[in-house]
Amino acid sequence: MEAKNKKSNKPRLVGDIVTEMLQGWHRNTELSVDLKTILRTDERLQAGKDYLGILRRDVECEDYYYDEHITFIETVPSAPRKRNPHVFKGRYITITRQADGSLRPNFRPMKVDEHFSIERFGVGVANELILALECLIEER
Repeated sequence: MEAKNKKSNKPRLVGDIVTEMLQGWHRNTELSVDLKTILRTDERLQAGKDYLGILRRDVECEDYYYDEHITFIETVPSAPRKRNPHVFKGRYITITRQADGSLRPNFRPMKVDEHFSIERFGVGVANELILALECLIEER
């Protein structure tokens, strides 16, 4: 936490930067899950489409019957959805998801003053792109 409070121009390890950026996120993979969906907009889940809703882990257990599954219930948005929502917001870039599901990186405004370093800026952009794409794109 001290690294956040101190303004330092010294190089830092990439792992420290990634750890700092992912604080508060809990990433898990549930293996062999039965997913039941209740959708309003589509009959079946569409690839690459975002759905707003509630995800719930259900366990039904009776004497000789055991059923564990996850249910997703699509909800109606209370307000119009933001066009091209941000899916990643970093110090140097933001990434938005387009209506067709594609991702678009955008540069954030940069302050060019006496403390600006082209090398530090380039490394920062590259690190954020790698971090964001690792989180947003499944390995193929």
